Amino acid sequence: MVDGNAAARPAPALLPALGAMTWLQALVALALFAPGVVAPRAHIEVWQLSMFSCAVFAVGIPASFWGGGFIARLGSMRIASLCAAAIVASMALASLGSTGALLAAGLCLGLAFGPETPASAALLSRLVTAERRAFVFSVRQTGNQIGAVCGSLALPAIAIALGPACCYAAVGACAVLAIGLFEWLRPAYAGKVVPPPKLDLRARLALVTADRRIAMLTLASMPFSAMQVSLNTVFVTLGTRELGLSHIEAGMALACAQGGGLVGRLGWGLVAMRFNASRMVLIVIGLGMAFCAALLGLDGASLSHTGQFVIAALFGLTASGWNGVFIAEIARLAPQDRIGETTGAVLTASYAGLLAAPALVSILDGVASLGAAFFALACLALCGTVALIWGSHDKADA
Repeated sequence: MVDGNAAARPAPALLPALGAMTWLQALVALALFAPGVVAPRAHIEVWQLSMFSCAVFAVGIPASFWGGGFIARLGSMRIASLCAAAIVASMALASLGSTGALLAAGLCLGLAFGPETPASAALLSRLVTAERRAFVFSVRQTGNQIGAVCGSLALPAIAIALGPACCYAAVGACAVLAIGLFEWLRPAYAGKVVPPPKLDLRARLALVTADRRIAMLTLASMPFSAMQVSLNTVFVTLGTRELGLSHIEAGMALACAQGGGLVGRLGWGLVAMRFNASRMVLIVIGLGMAFCAALLGLDGASLSHTGQFVIAALFGLTASGWNGVFIAEIARLAPQDRIGETTGAVLTASYAGLLAAPALVSILDGVASLGAAFFALACLALCGTVALIWGSHDKADA
């Protein structure tokens, strides 16, 4: 089977594959952030940006759920090439500038957003030892921050100097270069092709529900994802409206959170690797994000500015730092010939949290406040943490 663990030949080098898959995630993040970054110059309204994001997630959910079979047949590097091609098409559509083109760009980008993490999990899991898995997967997940930072720094300057279309062209050009890299690496990482039996909907769901530990990971991923996307999208509004911060100060606090997220993705992976305790690390992360969200939501305005910045950094450390350890734990527990399919099925629930969070926050903000919304997210994250604790008692090796 492609990307199976039972290949007879020695496993190829880890670093080229890790670099390629990190680049892939950075490209997806860069493309996802691009319309928002160029919005002032391109005259894109907030509702259009929301439409674009919802389109990405709406296609990403089924693409993740059903993509595992294609990963097994085509190999992770070929899937990476197809994801990069979808990014090229998405950016070409976005450059047209119309609302319909932006919607189509989001739908197209979803075809890359959904399969890229399962493809990475399927490939990297057979190249890394169990002891290093959590750290390696955490390194891979830093691609999201790398893409966001690069986009935030480079794309505004390109938009001002050359126009929004050139921003989209720059992202597309990076994706074209990536296709060349993925196809160059593909022969070295292609295993023997043995098409797996087809999995219907029930069989795919069974990959999640058959093992209670995986099922509890799936449940926890929904509120964790909801917390992460809410931190990234409405924290500045929370800061200016309810925490007494200026716009610049709120932006600096969010920057602290993003920095904490980058440190967390690497640091939590190191801790999980050092103590061989990925699930315990996830439990600590869940408790941490619940505490930070509840504190900011209920009593954040009473904190000093220094305290608010410290809590924001801790918030990012947890709410944006859990992904790598989470993916590594899925890869550990999944059937070793079904890692791609299992990861995709679990991430379907995670992406559902991304879709539901904006609606939940909007409703609670309308009837109460943003602080109340963050407190509700904290309660949900605490429930997810309890699910992890409960699931950890299923088997002794959890």
